Amino acid sequence: MALALPETRAGFNEGGQFFVEVAGKGIAWTWMERVVPKKPRVPCLDALAIRVSNLEIKEALLASNDAAFFTEPHYNNYPAILVRLPEVDAEEFRDLLTAAWRAKAPKRLLKDSGL
Repeated sequence: MALALPETRAGFNEGGQFFVEVAGKGIAWTWMERVVPKKPRVPCLDALAIRVSNLEIKEALLASNDAAFFTEPHYNNYPAILVRLPEVDAEEFRDLLTAAWRAKAPKRLLKDSGL
């Protein structure tokens, strides 16, 4: 779905974390979970971090009590929501990715795409 958005790119970073970006800016990435305290985080393939345009939107998603959305202290005061992939439907997921894309896409791309 994300690659259907203009000028997006997906891949894996050096640590093996999956990411999606537009114009070099991340819009979604694998959530790195702290399974064992004081040990390195490990990829959680059932969840993605997805950018939101501001903290108010993040708080609204969390307040919705939708089981798909959560956060952790690592993401405090950061405009991204953690999304449990098995809990989110395709339409809502597409809307989240599109909103993340809009939040990070350059103005010329926003204008040219009509999104």
